[in-house]
Amino acid sequence: MGNREHETYDVVGVGFGPSNLSLAVALNEQRVNTPGREISAAFFERQPTFGWHRNMLLPSATMQISFLKDLVTFRDPTSSFSFIAYLHASGRLPQFANNQDFFPTRQEFHQYLEWAQARVAHLVTYGSEVTSVRLPHGADPESAGHLEIEVRDVTGRGTRVINARNVVVSTGLVRNMPDGTECDERVWHSSEFLEKYRRMDPGELRRVAVVGAGQSAAEITRFLYDELPHAQVWAIIPSYGYSVADDTPFANQVFDPSAVDDYYYGTEQTREAFWRYHRNTNYSVVDDEVIRDLYRRSYDDEVRGTKRLHVLNLTRVSGVKRAGAETRVSLQAGLDGSVYDLDFDALVCATGYDTMEATGLLGDLDRFCLRDETGRYRVERDYRITTSPELLCGLYLQGGTEHTHGLTSSLLSNIAVRSGEIADSIIARPAKRDVNQAIPVEVGHEGG
Repeated sequence: MGNREHETYDVVGVGFGPSNLSLAVALNEQRVNTPGREISAAFFERQPTFGWHRNMLLPSATMQISFLKDLVTFRDPTSSFSFIAYLHASGRLPQFANNQDFFPTRQEFHQYLEWAQARVAHLVTYGSEVTSVRLPHGADPESAGHLEIEVRDVTGRGTRVINARNVVVSTGLVRNMPDGTECDERVWHSSEFLEKYRRMDPGELRRVAVVGAGQSAAEITRFLYDELPHAQVWAIIPSYGYSVADDTPFANQVFDPSAVDDYYYGTEQTREAFWRYHRNTNYSVVDDEVIRDLYRRSYDDEVRGTKRLHVLNLTRVSGVKRAGAETRVSLQAGLDGSVYDLDFDALVCATGYDTMEATGLLGDLDRFCLRDETGRYRVERDYRITTSPELLCGLYLQGGTEHTHGLTSSLLSNIAVRSGEIADSIIARPAKRDVNQAIPVEVGHEGG
């Protein structure tokens, strides 16, 4: 599509991971099912192509949620964008059924996401980073019917400004590293694991370590142990051992769509109970099968008398520095907190993520955004930031709302319903129209 800087979209999505992909699908289906009520939309993604945790697509790694918790099924089981529809289109539906497994591999689920995004690719521009969201220069917020979205081409071809009546921010989680630790060619975060690993000569990796106690840490530890039979592998975990994820049926009800209402409208005591009793459904926990796989490998080492897997319990990284071609890691261990150093050829930090933070992106608009007593955004039930009345446009969050909407704020488990609620809210919101004509959703894209 050509340069349409002066057009105004009903909604602009910042980021195009699974959450905003699900929103794009919901808006696309609304256009098809309700002719004459088109919602113009455009999405901008800084990555050059679609990708979701590409660097954690480890061999045989499976999803931790059912295939039914795809982009659409909990919102509309008849949608042509479902995982079942993808299997049918791929000619694998009978084989998948014969497999008798609710949990596809991560690789197959990623292929499903790619298949879905290809069908709404006309709505997204890749290689484009949204750098700011603001009111038009000199505009009165009470009369401004749109916001200006500044978009930078990541290849250096300049910037442009897009107008939008509503903005949905879904820039994803921010990777977390141990204090004082920075990524380099020998120190990796799990989000870049496969890319960095493939750059290395496996023969050079004779001493490797993985920091973390969650699913990614355990999966990477297993992968390195299996892929590098000549190497010593250290698992550095702050707990006494890996903790199993609670995926039992009653506990899993915390991910049901109805649980969002229970959390959102609940008392502070109710919300605290959600985290106290059900944090082990998702945070710093590992699937039982992976834990048993690792323990079996450790036990086999003992039997053979050739120990390769070293599990350092109650241990934290207190510092990292380069020592020639090696990485020297300071470890604080045990109940006495003693510190010692170990050298590794590579250190993988599977230390999780911090929640999405939209403050920097919103810039001066932040003054219209209301906050709670702890300084966090107040968020409406429809995932819209609570703003002062003079701001007419809507600011929505897909992520960063754990404090208001609970555990599923940024998880796939509730992605279909969450995106549907945001789409419904945007459609229902009265918007002050400016003089520009909205673009039909089917052409709301640019060549990326």
